[in-house]
Amino acid sequence: MVSFLALDFETANRNSNSACAIGLVRVENNQIVQKSYFLIRPPQQQFEFTYIHNIRWEDVVTQPNFGELWSTLAEHFTEVDFVAAHNASFDRRVLYGCCDTYGIAKPPHDFICTVQLARQVWNIYPTKLPNVCQYLAISLDHHQALSDAEACARIVIAAHQSRKTLA
Repeated sequence: MVSFLALDFETANRNSNSACAIGLVRVENNQIVQKSYFLIRPPQQQFEFTYIHNIRWEDVVTQPNFGELWSTLAEHFTEVDFVAAHNASFDRRVLYGCCDTYGIAKPPHDFICTVQLARQVWNIYPTKLPNVCQYLAISLDHHQALSDAEACARIVIAAHQSRKTLA
């Protein structure tokens, strides 16, 4: 049985350690079995991307920082075969930046990029998350971390089902 974790970060600014929200969706045997969403207090108060995700410093000032939240987040990474993210290089960079900031060992999982997956399986261009979701009829509240993570999980599931059909 394959299990994976789909995740999405929202960041406050251009710093790789500025995660201000994370959505996590666990999939086992092509079924979503767990969804979690957390606000995160980044190390800096500078919020450059509020216009994208509507999260402000005032929304996170009383939330745990990544280091304080890690023990809860780490549980989501246990016993999964891989991590999936849309534009995975961004989310991996944020995860690793946050881990480095708080002296946390980086999760060793391989990352699957759903941008690449959508191009390989369906030849979708452009492959921004809303484009792929529209093609696959997946509902999306773009830049809400849990919605983005769930969409990513559904893309991986759909790709797996398409590949089985094509085989």
